[in-house]
Amino acid sequence: MKIGVVYTSTTPELIEDVNREIKSVLGDDVEIYAQEDPSILAEVRDAGYVTQPPAARLITMFMKAAENNCEAVLNACSSVGEVADCVQSAAAYLGMPIVRIDEEMCRDAARKGERIGVMATLPTTLIPTCNTVERVARECNRHVTVKQCLVENAFGLDQEQFKERMSASCETIAKDVDVVVLAQGSMAYCADFLSSKYGIPVLSSPSYGARALKNALIKKGVING
Repeated sequence: MKIGVVYTSTTPELIEDVNREIKSVLGDDVEIYAQEDPSILAEVRDAGYVTQPPAARLITMFMKAAENNCEAVLNACSSVGEVADCVQSAAAYLGMPIVRIDEEMCRDAARKGERIGVMATLPTTLIPTCNTVERVARECNRHVTVKQCLVENAFGLDQEQFKERMSASCETIAKDVDVVVLAQGSMAYCADFLSSKYGIPVLSSPSYGARALKNALIKKGVING
């Protein structure tokens, strides 16, 4: 079985976490067809929103996964999740579900609490993730308030420095939220550390994305539940 994964960030931690989670839920024999285009995220970051050229390149990557007979594809970037949403009809016609890495995480956050903190290092990731939290909460008939937490000046830091920066930022919202969502999959290695330090659930997307991928394949009939 072949699964596509589309990355707009080539952070080693993200790729390692996504591969590990996919194999943990689908087995070591799964073939992962990965595509990477960091210029997509760079252009979105520079423009401040998703412009036409990077959106078109992302959609092309989804179609490339279909051409390579992928049973489903995981979109691993929250900044461009709405692009994945816009091509769901085409994906259904092709018989290749496109799964967002962050959607089930956001839905679980809405189930766990009414006050949800969202942490990201980029405004272009922060805003779409907040939008997703609010949308899925509405779908669950849950009322939530979302508190934004932009972790500034985090690029280029090593893991320990990054964890310290994340901790300092999390401290500013921890007392005001019931649950924290890490908007970027590359933050996943900080989740347990932050949860233990501040005593609140801290959710990261790779494990949720992998389970959502499995559920899509079950629904498709490729694997058994």
